[in-house]
Amino acid sequence: MGGVVHFEIPADDQERAKKFYQQALGWRIEPVPGMDYNMVITTPMDEATGQPTTAGAINGGMMAREEKIANPVITVDVPDIDATLKTVEELGGSVVMPKNEIPGMGYFAYFKDPEDNVMGLWENLPADQQAQSAG
Repeated sequence: MGGVVHFEIPADDQERAKKFYQQALGWRIEPVPGMDYNMVITTPMDEATGQPTTAGAINGGMMAREEKIANPVITVDVPDIDATLKTVEELGGSVVMPKNEIPGMGYFAYFKDPEDNVMGLWENLPADQQAQSAG
């Protein structure tokens, strides 16, 4: 069963959205160096791993709104993105963005379900590859 592990909020004006969520909900929002992306911290996390310390809690991200990803996205953890995307297509969904790597962390992709909702997928790098990129 794929668990919800991340969310993303597209924004036309990331600074305006950042200020709104910081003030309205007290979220910590930090830019990711080298990317047009912000990490959205909604719950305490282990600073070394980036993982939430509260069971069941998730953090997220904020990025520029684009045509393909115009609404908030829920991201689900899967063991094999390629196999999941194949199943999505077999069941009437479509691939919005194929598998991409975030070096040292894992892979992500986006798909559209038959109801026209965009969802995200996440696949962790194997632990030995995570350790290699950290060291």
